[in-house]
Amino acid sequence: MNVSEAVTTRRSTRAFLEKPVDLDLLRELLLKAARAPSGGNLQPWHIHVVAGERMTALRSLMAKRLAESPLGEGTEYDIYPRDLAAPYRDRRFAVGEAMYERIGIPREDKDARRAWFARNYQFFGAPVGLFCFVDRNHGPPQWSDCGMYLQTVMLLLREAGLDSCAQECWALYHRTIAEFVDAPEGQMLFTGMSIGWRDGAAAVNQTVTSRAPAEEVLHFHTA
Repeated sequence: MNVSEAVTTRRSTRAFLEKPVDLDLLRELLLKAARAPSGGNLQPWHIHVVAGERMTALRSLMAKRLAESPLGEGTEYDIYPRDLAAPYRDRRFAVGEAMYERIGIPREDKDARRAWFARNYQFFGAPVGLFCFVDRNHGPPQWSDCGMYLQTVMLLLREAGLDSCAQECWALYHRTIAEFVDAPEGQMLFTGMSIGWRDGAAAVNQTVTSRAPAEEVLHFHTA
């Protein structure tokens, strides 16, 4: 698989097979991804991987936490701008509606939508979960660096035949996760990620998101 194939076949996978991931391979990919660029070569990402018995424990813990605090613990950063305007608001709405239509959950069935969203906190059945932390005194450039690292991880996973789903929703339970992985006080949870083998038969994995047309995002200056 070349880079273009990895880019075009990467999906936010939301249903995984019950098939283990080789953790030695995953470690190799995570270390290789550290070749991603970062300003001043700071390499600001702090990565925690959860699998095996610890994954079982985390799934159990999160089922309990969702029952106790269904709205989460509050986030330490805004996942989306508070006044999200068009066209960004429209894109976010469209992808959500496309996914729920694909899996047959109408907009008015709020309980079913909440139940589906709760699957985030079971990693959609993936055997491996990843959490990325960033130092609290770091700013937007370092958060951008973490994004470049995580994208490199996801493309390397595709090259290896694996799939993933980046999940900023974990920021809603940042205290629970920081305690679970024993993250230092000086670090903040940025995002989680599900990692595993895509269930090709699952309806949700048939969703293919659109991309903005070139005239909206590309601007060439040549004269």
